[in-house]
Amino acid sequence: MASDAARRSVLTPEGVPIEVELANHGARAGAVLIDLLIIFIALLAAVLLVVLLTPVTRHLALALFAIFFFLLRCPFFMAFELRWRGQTPGKRVFKLRVVDRRGGALSPRAVAARNVTREIEVFMPGTLVMMIPPSDLGGSGMDNMMTLAALIWLGIFTFLPLFNRDRLRIGDMIGGTWVVRAEPVVLLKDLSTKPPSRRYPFTPAQLDVYGIAELQVLERLLRQPATRGTLDTKKEVLNRILDKIDWNDRDTVEDEAFLDEYYAALREHLERRALLGDRRADKHEAAAQRRDRTSLE
Repeated sequence: MASDAARRSVLTPEGVPIEVELANHGARAGAVLIDLLIIFIALLAAVLLVVLLTPVTRHLALALFAIFFFLLRCPFFMAFELRWRGQTPGKRVFKLRVVDRRGGALSPRAVAARNVTREIEVFMPGTLVMMIPPSDLGGSGMDNMMTLAALIWLGIFTFLPLFNRDRLRIGDMIGGTWVVRAEPVVLLKDLSTKPPSRRYPFTPAQLDVYGIAELQVLERLLRQPATRGTLDTKKEVLNRILDKIDWNDRDTVEDEAFLDEYYAALREHLERRALLGDRRADKHEAAAQRRDRTSLE
């Protein structure tokens, strides 16, 4: 059970607050180490292949490794976080995910910002430390001062998440992101065992708009007590859903009944697709799948 200090509330575009649990420092460090190990193994294999195919000196092989490492590490993190909805192989092992602090979709701009900044935070000073020899190996006093400055820079940015309550790197601050524990994406227990009345018929296209995450958000909203604030939230969510699915006949819509009907129909729709191996984690993945189908057609 996470402490309250590690939990944050995110307001989704549908106007529903959901709680997330911030990733702990050990899990984040472990995830980065796994990712760097994968990158290192891939680079080592590439350099060995080049060495075997062409005669190169040891210094040239090291130079190739440094160049390949520079060219691969940032695209590696960015490609996985964009493709895997905020996860890299390391984050997936430790069940972590990068999310937008404003509750929206994780944008390419945010992913680029947090990963390009890592170059300034870690890799540039780290490379400088490795390149400058100590004084007893031919380095000058100025070299040692530069090494010390690089180590201080590296230490400040490496340990910055330990000293702010949201556990943010500089990249997270600039990109507007959090690293959180990735809750298992599963369908929750149904709200009712009663079969839906089917008063509102929904087309497959209208049900394809949302995924499992939105179903869970809607379920949490429907479970809340009928306070004035909850009723206002339900009204706002209803209007967003009606706009999203292009529902024309709004005069016959009853707020609570419509949301109950849409929840039941969406749940049944997603469960049917899950049986066929099509698990739509959220509306962004559903939209991407619709675009893929359109491009194939």
